[in-house]
Amino acid sequence: MSTRLTAIVLGVLLALASVQAEDGAKITHSFLATGGETYLQDGDGKVLWSYPKSTRDGWVLPNGNLLLAVSKSNDGGSVVEVTREGKTVFEFKGTQSEVNTVQPLANGNILLTEAGDKPRLLEVTREGKIAVEVPIQAQTKDHHLQSRMARKLANGNYLVPQLLDKVVREYQPDGKIVWEVATPNWPFTAIRLENGNTLINCTIGHLTIEVDKTGKTVWQVSNEDFPTKPFDDACGAQRLPNGNTMITAYHAKPGQTKLFEVTPDKKIVWTYTDQRGAGIHHFQILDTNGKPIPGIPLR
Repeated sequence: MSTRLTAIVLGVLLALASVQAEDGAKITHSFLATGGETYLQDGDGKVLWSYPKSTRDGWVLPNGNLLLAVSKSNDGGSVVEVTREGKTVFEFKGTQSEVNTVQPLANGNILLTEAGDKPRLLEVTREGKIAVEVPIQAQTKDHHLQSRMARKLANGNYLVPQLLDKVVREYQPDGKIVWEVATPNWPFTAIRLENGNTLINCTIGHLTIEVDKTGKTVWQVSNEDFPTKPFDDACGAQRLPNGNTMITAYHAKPGQTKLFEVTPDKKIVWTYTDQRGAGIHHFQILDTNGKPIPGIPLR
């Protein structure tokens, strides 16, 4: 059976997706999901592609390939680029405990993080050579809780959520910390917005905050804002072009809300539910009602 056909069958048997707009208007999203299960799903809930390994982070590339941070499995994790047919066309193996981040860069390099005794950011070339190495100033007693979705910024610096340290830090390429903000709980996603603010998901704190350049919280949303309490380990996030924020509930069980879209005035306008046992660790929303998300996604 082909990879594509297998993915479709699995989608029918396992996903059984429920996608709805809570205000009654029709909203659809296609997306890439990473986590215990890795798959692409269209706006109708049909699985278009799947990958046989657990992943931490990932992107759909302009050429249609997938760039993935693969979870450790008796190794230090890895970064791979795979085609829709499942062929691996790039691989960089981690050298420490695990790899938790991947990001394709405009210069052609690939950004990743290594967790371990010497936590670090790496930019690697397509030839697998380390072009940039930036040490992360993080605790080392728990490698798994060192950092998550690090991103290179337009100014050339790197934004790093450091979970157990409860801080988001901006590093220069020379390793100097030039900005930081303490967070109320473990930060997982930190997204630098166009207005200079930073959007942060705080995992088991079950909340999302937006802070300004001074670190002041200017917007916050949590379970206290909704009777349905959709937050359940707020890991991945994405700010959409319409200003709404998509949030994952990583610990959601089968039949519970796994993704939800919330407006700036704290109204939930779209939710995603399925019957999979695996939660969604992070994701990339690819379109809204069939219209592709323009530019580089804020995630």
